[in-house]
Amino acid sequence: MNDRLNRRISAKQSELDKLGLLRSRSVFPVSSQLKATEDHASCINFASNDYLGLATEAELIESLYHGAKAYGVGSGASPLVTGYQSAHLLLEQKLCQLTGMEAGLLFCSGFSANHALITTLFNQDDCLVADKLIHASVIDGIMASKAKLKRFVHNNVESAANLIKRHAPQAILTESVFSMDGDVAPLKALAKLAHDNDAWFIVDDAHGFGVIGEHGLGARELSQDIDILLVTFGKALGCQGAAILGSRALIDYLVANARHYIYSTALSPALAHVALSSLGLIDTQTKYREQLGRNIAQFKQLCAQQSIALLPSETPIQPVLIGDDKACVDIAQNLLERGVKVAAIRPPTVPKGGARLRITLSAKHSQEEIALLVTLLGEQLNGNPVS
Repeated sequence: MNDRLNRRISAKQSELDKLGLLRSRSVFPVSSQLKATEDHASCINFASNDYLGLATEAELIESLYHGAKAYGVGSGASPLVTGYQSAHLLLEQKLCQLTGMEAGLLFCSGFSANHALITTLFNQDDCLVADKLIHASVIDGIMASKAKLKRFVHNNVESAANLIKRHAPQAILTESVFSMDGDVAPLKALAKLAHDNDAWFIVDDAHGFGVIGEHGLGARELSQDIDILLVTFGKALGCQGAAILGSRALIDYLVANARHYIYSTALSPALAHVALSSLGLIDTQTKYREQLGRNIAQFKQLCAQQSIALLPSETPIQPVLIGDDKACVDIAQNLLERGVKVAAIRPPTVPKGGARLRITLSAKHSQEEIALLVTLLGEQLNGNPVS
């Protein structure tokens, strides 16, 4: 093996370890009421993006079985060979029906969808204006496209307007719900700003679709003036995959030119079938969002009673700012040992000094589980056991 590469790897890992930023993985159980594994005792999961609790919903598990029986497990090829099947078409059509967009294109992940969109659509001659806290996949896509990136102060329309006036960008990009803060972008104001300045408005709706809006249909319920919408299936929909939604001309262009789409094996048709079933639940049943809303309200109320400071969020993402990287990891580990899993988020995922516990609530959490979480948080953050 190449010694120089070995030294580079070793030095980088050592550096990350000293800074408290070294990442590793452990096997985690899959259900809401979790069972013990070799890695840790049984615990309650407050770190998942399964906001509506659909990943373990019996109806979707049955849908996966029927999807596999009907279509097979895998797609077998890229979409332009034989991988594009009726399950994919039906899912694209349902997404367009619910969001009002003209056409859609499926990908295996939100990261690949964002990367494909930006690298195919933009080049070194373009300028893009994006929220300071935009998702890493968007930033990586812009870097790969060689387009110029200008970032406005988070959720600040005036800051965005100043950048647009100076740089005349081709597009403005934002998330709907920000993955690490849980707050919602001012979509209407940003959409107007984009269109008043001859720019496309692109929204990553990964953490909003299925959750925000009167009917849970995400960003398009808050603003109809979105040119390109990205939705993912691995969060509120409880399964896997993603879609880019936009005009027919845009989607046809991506089909013909997006290398991610042309040269990757298509999303499993069985999973596309599950996503379609999940859309049906979101479209016809309000019980999941209603229960999620009650759980968010209970969590915030209990935290207020124990003087636990939260970042301003009305979504299932409820961050507790810690600041110090090591302290954040230690608190998360202590909670895990007490039976509760929360995510310790550190730089570069969040800005330096912004280490936090990222607590995510689900419709499947019980009142007792939420009360236990807040009790343990109070013990960790306030230093005194709660009676």
